[in-house]
Amino acid sequence: MLWAGRMRLGTFGILLMLAYASAACEFGPFPYSITGIVCRMTKPAALLLNQETAQVIQAAFRNARFPNITGERSMRLLGKVAYGLTNIQVNDLSIEQSEVELKENDAIHIAIKNVTAFFKGTLTYGYAGAWFLQLFHSVDFEIESSIDLQINIKLMCQKDQVAADASDCYLTFHKLTLHLQGDKEPGWLKQLFTDFISFTLKLVLKGEVCNEINFLAQVLANFVHDLAANFVRDEDISVDISLASVPLIKANYLESHHKGLVLYKNYSDVFSDSVFSPSLLTESRMLYFWLSEHILNSLASAAFLDKRLALTIRGEKLQALFEVEDTEAQQKAVQMIFQGTSYNDSVAKVWSLAHPQISVQPEGTVVKSLVAVEVSIFPLGEEPLMVLYMEKEITVTIQAAYAEKKLILHPLDSRIEVKVFKCTADPSGNDPSIRNFLQKMISVVGIPEVISRIEPALTSLMNSKGLHLFEIRNPEIVTRKGYVIVQLDFSFPNHLLLDFLEKRL
Repeated sequence: MLWAGRMRLGTFGILLMLAYASAACEFGPFPYSITGIVCRMTKPAALLLNQETAQVIQAAFRNARFPNITGERSMRLLGKVAYGLTNIQVNDLSIEQSEVELKENDAIHIAIKNVTAFFKGTLTYGYAGAWFLQLFHSVDFEIESSIDLQINIKLMCQKDQVAADASDCYLTFHKLTLHLQGDKEPGWLKQLFTDFISFTLKLVLKGEVCNEINFLAQVLANFVHDLAANFVRDEDISVDISLASVPLIKANYLESHHKGLVLYKNYSDVFSDSVFSPSLLTESRMLYFWLSEHILNSLASAAFLDKRLALTIRGEKLQALFEVEDTEAQQKAVQMIFQGTSYNDSVAKVWSLAHPQISVQPEGTVVKSLVAVEVSIFPLGEEPLMVLYMEKEITVTIQAAYAEKKLILHPLDSRIEVKVFKCTADPSGNDPSIRNFLQKMISVVGIPEVISRIEPALTSLMNSKGLHLFEIRNPEIVTRKGYVIVQLDFSFPNHLLLDFLEKRL
């Protein structure tokens, strides 16, 4: 998914995550109907990320491999003059300005102005005079250049993921000066090589620098896809982030659409009734993620199949549950259920009996689940005894938030319907005091306890994917009928891009 995600890239990488093209990919007549995830990046985010462009361009220049340049020219009296420029490499580089523009329905246009680059190498030349006098010389040189760089990144879809084409790349030279070692060589020699080599050198620099930029664009595009895919994968559960439709490239935002099908072993997900429309998202924030409730339902089903929806409670945690209030009725119920056995010698197990059902409403995310609760005691010197078994249908509405790099889940209200009730303290099931106590305990303490276990687990999972590395500002999780919108602003930690470039290049 494009949300990703641990966003460890500059303009060439993160913009690509959000703008996939349709070439070489086939989409159905109604692609929005199979859209489960949408990512929209607005112009302010593109401008922020463009600040990292200088690092990518510097990496392109420094990693370009410039070929040797050879040639010859006939000179009056001197005969043929042969030359060769070898070991060409970037000695110094600075970038004054970088601008980005989103060309509607076309490409991401990046203009880098006033790139000052110094190249160094060795110049070898020789000439044969009229009297067959052959002379060969070698001298170090430095080339001073001032360049403007224009790149139009075309975006294609190959194998259901992004492929970037940055071959539409132009270098404009405002200055190209050849300095020979100490400038002590004959003036005619400097003039000859400055004029004659200039054209060839421009072609070589353009070709190699643009090739390297195109290569970096491909590397970053593949990296972003792998990063997003990893973010939505945990062991055997993953989300298919294949493209669902042609992206939108507007003057003020980029938008990509993904299938969002949940994958789990032999579990097959089907989705064809998405309610997504581009009008559901605005342009006031830097980054948006749109999620269909179908994804949340499918993830819950996969978690159930993977036996993750189970919880064991003992000791102090169990005591906190059953001693929610210090009343005579509570003390009586606890004594009847545990039969004098300490909490340390008791255990409660909670697990889901069926796939939870999730629906998203304006007031929050509604979770409906059939849950079993089993309490067993282990009296000293006796066999373990199950003293309580319940099956209940619980419906709870949850509001989610993200603050201080932590996921926060807040239960608003809950409904509990008991389906099965077995208790050794009330074999006939006619004592309402135990049922009433358990009903209150589950509502007031039990549900919050389960949620308090889910919060750190999901936070830890997201942080393991690198989410905590980003400075997310004012995130909002907005629920509407059938979908969730996550909207936020962010700042980009530029050291992450440096780390990426060092590792990949």
